[in-house]
Amino acid sequence: MHLVTTAVLPVVLVLALGAVLRRRVVTDAGFWRGMEWLSYHVFTPALFVESIARTSLREVSPVPLLLSLSIPVLAVSMLLVALRRPLRAEGPQLTSLVQGSIRINTYIGLVFASALEGTAGVAAFALAASVMVPLVNVVSVTALSFFGARDHEAATTSTWRHLATNPLILGCLAGLTLNLTGIGLPSAIAVPVEMLAEPALVTGTLVAGAAITLRVRLRDGLDITIASTIKLIALPLAAAALASALGLTAAALTAVVLICAVPTAPSAYILAGRMGGDAQLMASITGAQTVLSTATLPLVLHLTTAT
Repeated sequence: MHLVTTAVLPVVLVLALGAVLRRRVVTDAGFWRGMEWLSYHVFTPALFVESIARTSLREVSPVPLLLSLSIPVLAVSMLLVALRRPLRAEGPQLTSLVQGSIRINTYIGLVFASALEGTAGVAAFALAASVMVPLVNVVSVTALSFFGARDHEAATTSTWRHLATNPLILGCLAGLTLNLTGIGLPSAIAVPVEMLAEPALVTGTLVAGAAITLRVRLRDGLDITIASTIKLIALPLAAAALASALGLTAAALTAVVLICAVPTAPSAYILAGRMGGDAQLMASITGAQTVLSTATLPLVLHLTTAT
């Protein structure tokens, strides 16, 4: 009940508010693009810097964390490619199935991490994100390079450039540098960083709600079911089992489960459109998973982290 009142209910309400505002009140797409840009490039990186810089990282084991996340993601991706013919998922359809099975919505995970573990939970989640964000982008771009429908050389180059300058990764690196060097968060910038970090959770969740779409083609039902089952249930359970076997701490285990159990990010739709994936299927998978995750996330957390 504590998880429901502190994380699930707030997420559901703010997601719903974002969806209603986008469709009924603030219908200007430019407004939402601006909010998403601020959340992604300013607010969330500031939150990562603040939380990582101020949290003890001595209990976080980097190698087990890396293995706990990378092995399940790579295994799922290779399995989908190997089974593409039995699944009848060739070409662009396959790329959206892969993206829908591994990509992550960091905003929703951050709300749960904050509700469960506070600042330490946000820091652990941010470290997990520093592994997952580049990993899932590399896998997604690779899948689209082989199976996408477009001449995508320029798009691939652009994606790698964006990956190298990803604000979430840079925020993690800045926080790690301040933490590991012992500098911490200097008092001269502490207050501005805190002010910028404060809106991260609410703006990110509003943007996620605004991006929800549930327009589904009849033929996409099986793909949505497969991607959602893998992403919301199978992937986090596999990662949790591996993390437990590798001896990760409770906070790190929770972060691993959270980042694997969150729904697919709306940015997957943009990448699908840019590199010749099935953008309509990608949008349907993202919308369905965002709604379903409000029920599956608490369930998976209970199954994997209950003491």
